[in-house]
Amino acid sequence: MKILLTGVTGYIGKRLLPVLLEQGHEIICCVRDKNRFDTSAIPGHVQVVEVDFLDNESLKEIPLEIDIAYFLIHSMATQSGDFQQMEAQCATNFRNFMEKTSAQQIIYLSGIINSDHLSKHLDSRRNVENILASGRVPITTLRAGIIVGSGSASFEIIRDLVEKLPVMITPKWLQTKCQPIAIRNVIEFMIGVIANPHTFNKSYDIGGPDILSYKEMLLQYAAERKLRRQIFVIPLMTPRLSSYWLYFVTSTSYNLAKNLVDSMKVEVICKPNNLAEELGIMLINYRQSIQLAFQKIESDNVVSSWKDAQTSHILSGGLSRLLEVPSYGCFKDVRSVPLHNSEASLTKIWSIGGNSGWYYGNWLWKIRGFMDQLVGGVGMRRGRKNKSDLAAGDALDFWRVLIADKKTKRLLLYAEMKLPGEAWLEFKIEDNILLQTATFRPLGLAGRLYWYAVWPFHGFIFRGMINRIANT
Repeated sequence: MKILLTGVTGYIGKRLLPVLLEQGHEIICCVRDKNRFDTSAIPGHVQVVEVDFLDNESLKEIPLEIDIAYFLIHSMATQSGDFQQMEAQCATNFRNFMEKTSAQQIIYLSGIINSDHLSKHLDSRRNVENILASGRVPITTLRAGIIVGSGSASFEIIRDLVEKLPVMITPKWLQTKCQPIAIRNVIEFMIGVIANPHTFNKSYDIGGPDILSYKEMLLQYAAERKLRRQIFVIPLMTPRLSSYWLYFVTSTSYNLAKNLVDSMKVEVICKPNNLAEELGIMLINYRQSIQLAFQKIESDNVVSSWKDAQTSHILSGGLSRLLEVPSYGCFKDVRSVPLHNSEASLTKIWSIGGNSGWYYGNWLWKIRGFMDQLVGGVGMRRGRKNKSDLAAGDALDFWRVLIADKKTKRLLLYAEMKLPGEAWLEFKIEDNILLQTATFRPLGLAGRLYWYAVWPFHGFIFRGMINRIANT
């Protein structure tokens, strides 16, 4: 079948794509920025189309001959604009375009709706479902709550909290009940309903076999990791305080934390249905989901991470405009050293950041990350998805990978921290010489003052970093 896959650079889309290809489907991938999507290592027939569903004109690039379409576009983590309005506009444009195609079915992953008083996040999901259902193309809606898997937002937030805090003073929403589901089961449901006429124009709540409070989920994670943890629930924490609590302790952005807290006050428990039985799906319980997630983490085989898909106003114009590092009006710190073993140095470059650190002055990097957090930036909390591999679009601490080309031995990073300007960091090996270039394009007087303020620290940090990379 010819399948249109939106949101392919997101957490679910990256997991779904290889499974669809294994089944022999022809996939048309819709991406906002082709530079964030590398198809070189993807087996099977993949066509990539650059589309922005907020822009009707760009939809003309999508072929009309398609059989199935997945709508996996969400904007909850956006740092620019009203995510509800953006999601509604995307859904409207998508629905109108689908009516011009030969599509037989739309498959939409939504959220479980158990209340008339919904969070903004769940209310937006319901509104999107209604918009898509108002078209002529039949829709199958799968409604999920907490998705548990390596790299998922829910799992990584739970992991951050339990691994970092032996004692937690928590808000009362930790008593809210939910029905978590393993990412493997989510993908099985999304594959199972393809071209299944019994599921047309129907919605299904999908969840695992366990109904747990968020507190129980934290404690079961702790038990699985053999960690002793104590959790005290108090009624005094306001939604704002709860959001700041999540923001500073976990790797989530403040905007996402705020929307998650809003959602966590609402119970998300599945209404009964027989879809799992009809599709022959064996539901995985919560503790098994944790075990499966850690199998991926420990084998360094995390397929996708919510951090890579996180929307940033800094990157809203796409990666393409950032690939050419400017020189006019910029400050630069350029260093070069000869290499004894270029392949070993290249391996070290590709392993930089995350648990490996930045090879010199790591405490200063952490202080800079904490300062960024204090003003609402991403800080150093995101780490990296894979210990030794990088791809364009990956999050890397407070950087975003723009180019990761091992053939040309070039790694180009762009800073997503809060800055009075723009910053790039480039590593390149040519003729057995490592060239390291930090570029800063200042914004006004504040940008220039910032550069001169940090310049003394750059001197020994960048010198120490390049020497550590070279001396392998």
